[in-house]
Amino acid sequence: VEAVHLIADGKAPRIPQPKEGATYEGIQKKENAEISWDQPAASLHNWIRGHDKVPGAWTTIDGQVVTFYGSSLFDASVPAGQELAIKGASRPGLVTKNGLVVFGNDGKMVLVRNLQFEDGKMIPASKYFSADETTALELTEEEKKMAEDIR
Repeated sequence: VEAVHLIADGKAPRIPQPKEGATYEGIQKKENAEISWDQPAASLHNWIRGHDKVPGAWTTIDGQVVTFYGSSLFDASVPAGQELAIKGASRPGLVTKNGLVVFGNDGKMVLVRNLQFEDGKMIPASKYFSADETTALELTEEEKKMAEDIR
């Protein structure tokens, strides 16, 4: 009660908090979340997961900023996939059926499941090379009849 009265009267002591021992890092900014590729896979994974969802760890692919989401360490043999050149990476990533596999400087792998482009569009990383393809929906005769009935 005494402390509340001191505050209300404007007489409470103001002691600045010392910086030593402080752990608060403040709000991360997107420009500080760029991925540095010259580190082991575990550090890459920690960086990506540490920035997941906000602000999102990012890199440049084909001249475009791409943000990585949903990483996990990948402890298996190198999977089959289509190579993807990543700016600054010593080795190209692999677009596989499970996602994008990227390599640390220790040769170990990290699997990234989702990618987001500058325009805000998010896709599964496994669909990177098919992101621009659109397929037409083809209905069977029975489905066409049902569509007409619904109309």
